[in-house]
Amino acid sequence: MPDQQRKILVTSALPYVNGSPHMGHLVEYIQTDIWVRFQKLRGHNCIYVCASDAHGTPIMLKARELGITPEQLTAGYSKEFVDDFRDFGIEFDNFHTTHSAENESIVGSIYSALSETGDIYTRTIEQSYDEKEGMFLPDRFVRGTCPRCKTEDQYGDACENCGATYSPEDLINPISVLSGTTPVTRESEHYFFKLSEYEERLRTWMNEATLDKNVAAKLDEWFDAGLRDWDISRDAPYFGFQIPGTEDKYFYVWLDAPVGYMASFMNLCERDNSLSFDDYWGAGSDAEVYHFIGKDIMYFHTLFWPAVLKGAGYRTPTSVYAHGFLTVNGQKMSKSRGTFIKARTYLDNLNPNFLRYYYAAKLGPTIEDIDLNLEDFVARVNSDLVGKLVNIASRCAGFISKRFDGKLADTLPDNKLFAEFVDASEVIATHFERREFSKAMRQVMTLADQANRYIDENKPWVMIKDESKGDEVQQVCTQGLNMFRSLMIYLTPVIPDIAERAQSFLGEENWHWNDASAPLLGSHINKFKPLLTRVEVDQVQKMIEQSQETSPVANDVKANDDTISIDDFMQVDLRIARIEKAEPVEGADKLLALTLDVGDSTRQVFAGIKAAYDAESLVGRHVVVVANLAPRKMRFGVSEGMVLASGPGGEEIFLLSPDAGAKPGMRVK
Repeated sequence: MPDQQRKILVTSALPYVNGSPHMGHLVEYIQTDIWVRFQKLRGHNCIYVCASDAHGTPIMLKARELGITPEQLTAGYSKEFVDDFRDFGIEFDNFHTTHSAENESIVGSIYSALSETGDIYTRTIEQSYDEKEGMFLPDRFVRGTCPRCKTEDQYGDACENCGATYSPEDLINPISVLSGTTPVTRESEHYFFKLSEYEERLRTWMNEATLDKNVAAKLDEWFDAGLRDWDISRDAPYFGFQIPGTEDKYFYVWLDAPVGYMASFMNLCERDNSLSFDDYWGAGSDAEVYHFIGKDIMYFHTLFWPAVLKGAGYRTPTSVYAHGFLTVNGQKMSKSRGTFIKARTYLDNLNPNFLRYYYAAKLGPTIEDIDLNLEDFVARVNSDLVGKLVNIASRCAGFISKRFDGKLADTLPDNKLFAEFVDASEVIATHFERREFSKAMRQVMTLADQANRYIDENKPWVMIKDESKGDEVQQVCTQGLNMFRSLMIYLTPVIPDIAERAQSFLGEENWHWNDASAPLLGSHINKFKPLLTRVEVDQVQKMIEQSQETSPVANDVKANDDTISIDDFMQVDLRIARIEKAEPVEGADKLLALTLDVGDSTRQVFAGIKAAYDAESLVGRHVVVVANLAPRKMRFGVSEGMVLASGPGGEEIFLLSPDAGAKPGMRVK
């Protein structure tokens, strides 16, 4: 337990509620939740708040398209986010919305304060206007070629390729994303914040905030390019807060969105009298404030936001932690490939703790992208969580329950080994604190390997056969369960649901970080129930299938990259095969191992048809097999092809069979 309790306020970037949450969103919220849970487990006073980002033109237009109000639109998507966050184990102390009385009040006070100091002024600007839609266009509703690196199809405010920031008018060949027409330029009076006056103060903050080197380098680049004053207003029609004293001007969503952090905390303070808003946000606050964000919004959080806070008399963030994007199987998420996976689709198929662990095993403190490789996901979860971690408990618990009435031994037989688990405590804690989650996971799994080796070497399943070694069995299993317990405490921030079940199994409540350093001895444990089941490949495949979106391609339109030509199809070598042998696969609920005679050779193929076919009835049957499919290494062996079948799955699977007279090895044409 740390000597001094820290007072910490943590936020994640506010989700923009004009669509459903997906796997990319979850990187940030899982990362933040792990860090917050770690701080709480260490005994710190750590508060985690967030809110829906509920304003802006995109929300206004989508609501108009659906024939509902923006409030109805954002309320629906907000509930979806809240429900999905909850089911992924993400625990906010408060989740609010930017479309709130608290947010409007704070935004108004900030605007008033900045106006009094002379940091707000008006200027007539030329702005992109869509004549067909009859409205001024937000920067991101104009796309074109980047004026610096010449990359095509870039947003009107920043280039995703080179990171340049600019105005829509700077784009080459700009196009309105609403109508597809070329915008015209019209004049409008706008309100500006004097960001250009804040370079020195921002440089001071940057040095104090101990930002990641890549974030600091990007800030230096922006400083070198020269800070430009920030347009904080938008013209009607717009969904947001109206600027006081105006009739058709609204605060730009990026002014009130980060203020949503403050508003959410204020909303919490209104319900919890023990909290003081000024203790956390006042200029003299001694609390720590951290923002977890994606690297795509660093500009707003490391320039605009601290400058606005400083100018309005509030404290600035202690630091801003940025992360990279998510790729799936090494590529951008794709609806056609089924890798644009919604959070709820994942939850419908897989345990959320699996994803929490996998992300943790990939995440570090930098802005590098992380990849969700679905094959690696299955292998790592099964190997680490099931094969290593839970395996420790399952190998020891039964002996304690059956032979010793659920009572642990009073001493450990190997205190030196347990000391290694204790000594790792602060190393792992340091990794968590620095957001080096991948290092923490490696350290934990190294210890799990040590625990399993200890059990292998002592073989309690052999010792139990010798009545004279009963005490040794109890001690060895007590040692194993205590090593498991320490590891579960270290992993509580990452896999909280599994940790809670492990806690219940061990008969404990309310773990703290330092509990991992004190063994559990002489107490009674409950009967062990499986904490996890393995991830099956077909679960992941089902999730991908549910995520796929296809659309017909007109005859006069070139097919997209996800279609194949007739020449591609002709490369598939379909052959007749005779099933020589069929048997269930040990450890697999749905697979049968088929030995196939394909004429010139014999092959082994694993097929997920166990629910539909009795193995013995398949022997001698002729089927169609993809003969030139690359061999696939599976946990049970190598599958050397694929038998073709149809049907929705489960018991309704129908193998494709050739007509009478077909012989093994014959090609299907």
